[in-house]
Amino acid sequence: MDAKFITSIFQIEQLEKKTLPEILLVGRSNVGKSSFINALLERKNIARISSTPGKTISLNYFMVDNEFFLVDAPGYGYARRSKKMQEEFLQIMDDYLQLKDRITFVLLLIDFRVGPTEDDLVMLNYLLEMQLPFQIILTKADKVKMSERVKLLRKIEAKIYNLPYIITSANTKVGYNKVRELIKKIVKENSDEPK
Repeated sequence: MDAKFITSIFQIEQLEKKTLPEILLVGRSNVGKSSFINALLERKNIARISSTPGKTISLNYFMVDNEFFLVDAPGYGYARRSKKMQEEFLQIMDDYLQLKDRITFVLLLIDFRVGPTEDDLVMLNYLLEMQLPFQIILTKADKVKMSERVKLLRKIEAKIYNLPYIITSANTKVGYNKVRELIKKIVKENSDEPK
């Protein structure tokens, strides 16, 4: 995929007029969003992987194949983020998620090993309430032993209302073709949507 970083948005007023479909990535701070982006776009470090979770407080826009924007949202649920940073994060996320016509699709990343946290469930319920189209992505599959998978998946399925999910691993690249196919389909369906 041809991809390049375009801009970071710190306040909703900085957003320009919508020109392409926007696919939003959400997940908690150490769910592996940067690794997910790098693996999805088949780039080594288009998204910088920070050793300190919770640092990002901006919406980061990546243009992909000149066809759509991948929008990386700040990771939520990071307790050690300062109060001011938490407030800024909540503000920009709330403002952006209110722009229903702007968001084409949401990828909700959940750590396979941990399952949905309270914060993940808040986000999931918000997406359902706002009727935003989304797909649940389970990350870090390579870190889950095969013997534990069935038990873990049962627990996860119960919490996410048995909604469909895609299992991925940035290390083994499992699941990424499915995610790319899904995005391709969504972009095709929305390429003529009103701006």
